[in-house]
Amino acid sequence: MENWFGNIMTEPFQAFSISHIIMLGLYILGIILFISFFQQIKNHKGINEVLRWSLFTLLLLSEISYQTWAVVNGVWNTVEHLPLHLCGIASILGMLALMTKNQKLVQITFFIGIIPAMLALVTPELPHAFPHYRFMKFFIHHMIISWTGIYLVSIYMNRRVTFKHVLETFGYLNVYALLMAAVNGALGSNYLYLNQTPEATTPLSFFGSGFIYFINLEIAACFLFTLQWSVYRAITNKKSNLEIQHEWNYEK
Repeated sequence: MENWFGNIMTEPFQAFSISHIIMLGLYILGIILFISFFQQIKNHKGINEVLRWSLFTLLLLSEISYQTWAVVNGVWNTVEHLPLHLCGIASILGMLALMTKNQKLVQITFFIGIIPAMLALVTPELPHAFPHYRFMKFFIHHMIISWTGIYLVSIYMNRRVTFKHVLETFGYLNVYALLMAAVNGALGSNYLYLNQTPEATTPLSFFGSGFIYFINLEIAACFLFTLQWSVYRAITNKKSNLEIQHEWNYEK
């Protein structure tokens, strides 16, 4: 138990090892299951409520357990352990959206939760391998963040996501980035990876340095938001066309 929850690195994480691939497979399986049983979840209040609060509980336990791990192992500090990275904020906003079903929170979680968490799953910045607590927490937490974004926009978004929402969320993200720049300056931290790229090789590793790095961050965020909205629009348009065709056939 001490080794499992400790801070001693007994075995370093290796990208695309068997345990990593299994976790990616579980993430994809979760999306497939949600898509397969979407109508049953949406139409059955009891199942929907169980799923909603299960996602909330897992997000909350993930964050609390991580903070507990840092404190117990004597490594907690404001430079590294505040939940201010993009996935940390997506987790907090996701919990609030699950509680309140607020449309603005659902919208923001949709954009900042799904793809960033998915990219983190593919290219983790993670010191410990399976079955260490940090390994399990990282993958469970990021899977739940991404699934929560998909769940919220599918079940609780009462209006169509438009390109205006893309620009709006992009604006929110830039305001938050400015705030984090000030926080990083005050604490000497690297939240949102504004000061330097992660130690692990991630897509950010290819963004260059200095001013070019920030430009590439902006381009990447805008591109991913637009791509995500385009996929959403294609899916919802197809669904609307199928519903219209079904109604037309029924009337005939």
